[in-house]
Amino acid sequence: MGWNYFLQWFFILPFEIVVASFTINYWTQGSVNPAVFMAVFLVALIIISAFGTLGYAEEEFLSSFIKLCAIVTFIIIGIVLVCGGGPASGRYGEFWGTKLFDEQPFKNGFKGFCSVFVTAAFAFAGTELIGLAASESKTPLQTLPSACKQVFWRVTLFYILSLLMVGLLISADDEGLIGTEAFANSQASPFVLVGKYAHLYGYDHFINAVIVISVISIGLSGIYGGSRTLTAMAEQGYAPKLFSYVDRAGRPLYSTILVLAVGFLAFAGTEPKSGQELFDWLLGISGLAALFTWGSICLAHIRFRMAWKRQGHTMDEIPFKAVLGIYGSYLGLGLSILVFIAQMYVAIWPVGGGPDGGELNDAAGFFKTCLAFPVVIVFWIVGYVWKRPTFLTIDKIDLDSGRREIDWELHRAMEEKRARANIAMKVVYKLF
Repeated sequence: MGWNYFLQWFFILPFEIVVASFTINYWTQGSVNPAVFMAVFLVALIIISAFGTLGYAEEEFLSSFIKLCAIVTFIIIGIVLVCGGGPASGRYGEFWGTKLFDEQPFKNGFKGFCSVFVTAAFAFAGTELIGLAASESKTPLQTLPSACKQVFWRVTLFYILSLLMVGLLISADDEGLIGTEAFANSQASPFVLVGKYAHLYGYDHFINAVIVISVISIGLSGIYGGSRTLTAMAEQGYAPKLFSYVDRAGRPLYSTILVLAVGFLAFAGTEPKSGQELFDWLLGISGLAALFTWGSICLAHIRFRMAWKRQGHTMDEIPFKAVLGIYGSYLGLGLSILVFIAQMYVAIWPVGGGPDGGELNDAAGFFKTCLAFPVVIVFWIVGYVWKRPTFLTIDKIDLDSGRREIDWELHRAMEEKRARANIAMKVVYKLF
């Protein structure tokens, strides 16, 4: 699963560079070769990566603030437009409500519903990076709980609400959406189209700029996550020892260089048709890999909690616990399995049948959807033959190697501070 997680981030970098370059087309209308912007974005990512964790943290802080402001304004504007408060010259000058509701849910039936799981998995990927960042944090006891709670609220409020507004305002069949015709120059994100159709002059350009910043930020996350994962595997003997090297500044130098090098793969998608093809293949790899990642995280948590109990530990020894406990991981693992089964179903019998009009998909279409699955199987077989690992029972799982000592005095002081707080602050501590 280490290689699966590495490949998930490894291919995100060229994917995001391709997306960013074609997002720019909303302004250039194809007058500038996308390779120019790909080169600019790649150089910018190389410069930021040179500053290591500090550069990543500062970029994430700035980009997160910009994205947060953009999403909040979009949700507010979206609510106004749905209620018909848009300019009279635009599309939403009258009550819009649920005009598009009948055509949006379950488009193309059950197959259509199943076919978007990989895209959804890709969109939600990245929240696990707080675990990697916590390993380099000086005070994980303070930062990790707060980060986990903020991720929950960001996903629940900003992600879900913004998508609800998009679903109410933009038709799924809108010809202006990116992807409907191999990245045509006039196409754009649905967030951009809302501003364009509402005749909120300038707002569509603002949102498009935020999207460019966002995809570049995700590309940087790919560099950070991929390089750290490869270095950790090298230290454990699952990757070439070369990649275990960390310079004096704490940067996994050779791992970072390798991840940056794959960014040049984006130049293979400079044409609209090749860009769409590359987009689909990279999305198929990264999206399904994200699903496997979270399934393995849930399974690891289940076995950790079982081993923790079997080996005589108590839950009081864990200062920060998952809200839903082990049952949440059982639910997550079960849903991951169901989503994988659904993905295999649409990979074999796609929406609308195969390209030749038949019911079954062809080989290219199947692997474009499920390429991460055979890749994981190959790496598992190679790893098993190479290392010959034995199955660890919960009695033999090592719970101590690499575990930090907990500052229990600090933990008790934090708990006492929260216990003495007023009701309002107790709610804040609980939620955030």
